[in-house]
Amino acid sequence: VAPEALGIQVTMPGGVGILVPEPLTSPEEVHTRLPSIDQITPDFVQTKLAHVIEAVRTIRTQMAEENKSIPLIGFSAAPWTLMYYMVGGSSKKNTELGVTWLEDYPEASGDLLALLTKIVVEYMDAQVLAGAHVLQVFEAMGMMIDDVNFEKHALPCLRTIAQELKTRHPDIPLMVFCRGACHLNNQLVGLGYDVITMDGSVDRTTVRQQLGNTVTLQGNYDPAELIEENGKTVETVRATAKKLLQELGPQRLIANLGEGLGGK
Repeated sequence: VAPEALGIQVTMPGGVGILVPEPLTSPEEVHTRLPSIDQITPDFVQTKLAHVIEAVRTIRTQMAEENKSIPLIGFSAAPWTLMYYMVGGSSKKNTELGVTWLEDYPEASGDLLALLTKIVVEYMDAQVLAGAHVLQVFEAMGMMIDDVNFEKHALPCLRTIAQELKTRHPDIPLMVFCRGACHLNNQLVGLGYDVITMDGSVDRTTVRQQLGNTVTLQGNYDPAELIEENGKTVETVRATAKKLLQELGPQRLIANLGEGLGGK
């Protein structure tokens, strides 16, 4: 929803992924089509994304009425992922445009990522103020950026988000998931995130040694193990879940899927 707050239409027609019908087509449009970074204030987010903030309040009210004691997770895509869609328009086409922008238009790309970092911070801050208990930053398109550009462009945004949100809300747990770039999870340790999520590529037998015990791990159960058509049964699920716990240990672990069920 962050691009929509900036005036960029986003659609999800089903079956084709997320689409941006009118993506940014030139570096000049970063400044002609989008608000300036100075315009991204708490009031801006409260106005542009009022429907999301009100939804969080409504959910918390309903939870209280039903005496539900479970965490409500606030969420935002990360700046690189947002930029990827805003310049490429699709998750399935023009997949090279994001990195092309980073390399061909470094100044405009830097301005765009700074703008997106600012709105992500204000958006997630607003979710906490509305009642979210936990926040997750999702770098959904981590597989669409090479390691050098990830470290140069995406990682500083993730650092700024964590630092700013921890300054404002030190007691709110922060989760981060860099899908497709989890081999770089060691770069996330020390940024301020409490939970680092693992996709299916992560070796569970070595990840504790790589990341240490200062962060909680989330993941990375294979969703294919839950599909009956794959020949899976209650017994096989128990066995593979037990194996996950044996490899990762039960402490500082949120046992979860390593990716979504779609396509499995």
